[in-house]
Amino acid sequence: MRRGDRSWGPRPENTSSSITTGNAVCYRWPTRFSHNPDCLRAPHRGAGLRPTLTPLPAVDIADSLSQPFTTLSEALDADRPPEPPAPPVVLDARVVTGAGGGPEKTILNSPRFLEPLGYKMVCAYMHPPGDPGFEVLKQKAERYRAPLVSIPDRGAWDWRVISQMLAVCKRERVTVWHGHDYKTNALGLLLKRLWPMRLVTTVHGWVQHTSRTPLYYRIDQLCIPRYERVICVSDDLLEECLRVGVPAKSCVLLENGIDTAEYARRQTRATAKAALGLPPDGLLIGAVGRLSGEKGFDVLIRSVHQLVARGLDARLVIVGEGGERGPLEALIRELDLGQRVRLAGWQADVRGFFEAMDVFALSSLREGLPNVLLEAMALEVPVVSTRVNGVPRLVQDGRNGFLVNAGDLDGLTRALAGLLKNDGLREMFRAAGRRTVETRYSFATRMQRLARLYDELLAR
Repeated sequence: MRRGDRSWGPRPENTSSSITTGNAVCYRWPTRFSHNPDCLRAPHRGAGLRPTLTPLPAVDIADSLSQPFTTLSEALDADRPPEPPAPPVVLDARVVTGAGGGPEKTILNSPRFLEPLGYKMVCAYMHPPGDPGFEVLKQKAERYRAPLVSIPDRGAWDWRVISQMLAVCKRERVTVWHGHDYKTNALGLLLKRLWPMRLVTTVHGWVQHTSRTPLYYRIDQLCIPRYERVICVSDDLLEECLRVGVPAKSCVLLENGIDTAEYARRQTRATAKAALGLPPDGLLIGAVGRLSGEKGFDVLIRSVHQLVARGLDARLVIVGEGGERGPLEALIRELDLGQRVRLAGWQADVRGFFEAMDVFALSSLREGLPNVLLEAMALEVPVVSTRVNGVPRLVQDGRNGFLVNAGDLDGLTRALAGLLKNDGLREMFRAAGRRTVETRYSFATRMQRLARLYDELLAR
């Protein structure tokens, strides 16, 4: 029998519930695994991952008759084979503000893919108390049926999160700690001294380029070389990990993936544009991301100004929220693009925006392997992207999209104009982009590779 071939524990009722430990709240949605902490046994420790059935010892009939069972329960238990061991438990830990970003799409989608592979996964999020954006993240978790633990985090020196997270590790019988940022990486090293577990982290992107967070980068430099497995979502991040001292044997390249069944086009562009109140005949450029400096949205807005000056009936919609909204709005007014550029703010569901786009533009100055690019290509939107970090592995210039240098305003304008003017080229990129994601960036394949990584780690 292979791991994952049976349901581990009773199926819970089709209702959600929450468990409170101190100030940490665990939100439960229906899954195949038992969510009763009393059902959980010792975490996996040995190399074997298959449950073993121990044969009952031979018993003399006469002797057994002379010593009858004292209860009916004993009589029934005598013939009952041992239950299979509880599955290994992975705790994915992350610090988040608001509804989170790209990594949440991977983290919250993972439990339902790892479950049939024999792993129970719990998502633990530290967030500012009372953050309204976290309610949105809870809704995402419920949609994906992802077990979610909420831990109020009052700042860098809030030591209460240590005891709360330790309580979660003990209650869930955590086998693997999977960090996703500098704070959870540091916390994992500390908690391992208090609770035995293996350490894994994913490097989604580096913060040394940001003037406000050099300390965070330094903390990561100190922590991740001590992790047993360091997952990098792009080649350049893997090289950076090696540079800061992570052993080569610990580094693993595991690029982001996408659930291609979920991200399949459901409506035409004309229908999607009408739903958003956009004219059906204009050309729509779209972008999705946090309104922050590294996204390069100022360059994209200036590019649209150049396109309009060249006589193209082009519009731009940017979906996302962030600290750069004010400067971007000022730039839109300065260039007199109020009727051409729309800042749509944060949206719970961006599918309709993607499906309305004639072209998706990624103008970032730095990225790992952005999920939004995978989503656009899966939804058959032709893409123009800056040539940053892991993007060239996904987008082959001239084959399934266009690549331009980061910050190159004229180059971005030329690529967008060339695509907007050529219906046949857009159609070719639509088909090629979808095919690329289906064949190389399947989320199911990514999860299978992740489960094998856990297997190898636990077998040591």
